[in-house]
Amino acid sequence: MFLLIEWGKNRIGGGENGKDDYIVRHCSAEGQEPHADLTAEGIMQAEKLAAFFEGIDVDRIITSPFVRARMTAEPIAESKGFYYEEDSRLAERKLCSRNLDDWLVKLEETFLDVNLKFEGGESTQEAMERARKVVDELPADSKVVLVTHGNLMALLLKSFDGRIGFQEWQALTNPDVYRVQVRGAETLVERVWKHDVLI
Repeated sequence: MFLLIEWGKNRIGGGENGKDDYIVRHCSAEGQEPHADLTAEGIMQAEKLAAFFEGIDVDRIITSPFVRARMTAEPIAESKGFYYEEDSRLAERKLCSRNLDDWLVKLEETFLDVNLKFEGGESTQEAMERARKVVDELPADSKVVLVTHGNLMALLLKSFDGRIGFQEWQALTNPDVYRVQVRGAETLVERVWKHDVLI
């Protein structure tokens, strides 16, 4: 089941200007390394993702510097007629500096204890804070696409609602899109990507 979180009513009143941003998980990639490219399927997904955003008002695109994220952002930027920006704060969260055989268990533990930190890695709290700063620095009327990675995306969403956890991370797809609307003290987080877009 995909997450749909709402604070208040189903929609925030449209008469008041506010942030209307989109958090995007990159398309299918060949690996987890920073220089991993998108797969052939991922390249096709990126084109369909660009088509998804055609009718959506966007004034900036900010992406993780990882290649798979930039390759996801590029077709959207081309369709909008402007360049994407890179921000290292949207790079994937580093769980540990060495490979962990039980990394999935360790990752789940970090959702339960946000200050838990493994050797050479980031805690959930640290990763949430760096990603959230990108959003907090945006203008009050921003319409921005933020392209990032699965773990960091879940943590950024968690910064808006603490109920988001390990199961919601597991439910994310490649690609995936969540919309975050902020109007004063009201915030709405909703999944707007549908898998059948890719069919």
